[in-house]
Amino acid sequence: MNFCSHCGSAVEHKIPEGDNRPRYVCTACDLIHYQNPRIIAGCIAEYENQVLLCTRAIEPRHGLWTLPAGFMENHETTLQAASRETYEEANAKLTDISLFCTYSIPHISQVYMMYRGQLIDGFSAPGEESLSTELFTEDQVPWDKIAFPVVTESLKLYFTDRNNGKFHVHGGEMSRDKDQQLTVLNYPVIS
Repeated sequence: MNFCSHCGSAVEHKIPEGDNRPRYVCTACDLIHYQNPRIIAGCIAEYENQVLLCTRAIEPRHGLWTLPAGFMENHETTLQAASRETYEEANAKLTDISLFCTYSIPHISQVYMMYRGQLIDGFSAPGEESLSTELFTEDQVPWDKIAFPVVTESLKLYFTDRNNGKFHVHGGEMSRDKDQQLTVLNYPVIS
């Protein structure tokens, strides 16, 4: 960020008085520009013991499989964002949607809110950001071709809960060390 969105003057990156983190501060009007994590909302769409996956038509991870998910827009709830993304990416409509898991990923400033819901009539078709859509049983999931670690973890939790006959709300965090090794910390289950 180089200029203030309020007055157009230059900004400097500094720790404002009374704060403990560097922020962009306008040199003229003193407006503090906060940068916050991005929220990604998505859904595990279920149909007859299968889950819906999409192949990505865009970067990053073009051609790999993912759950329908994307960035939350202003003026919508996380539930609305998950439903919208599922429709945009897979032309799929859902019922009985509920929160399933959240993951904080601080090293890329993202928070994932993943829901689960019932796919109406089992119908899906690729949207603009998808090359294809397909329903998979647990044994059919192309685990080695999943686009993002958060999708892999969400699916693992989903299948564990489904196989145990009870769904919980899960939470956790993911981080990478200096060698880019991924660490996943799952919080205690909320029943």
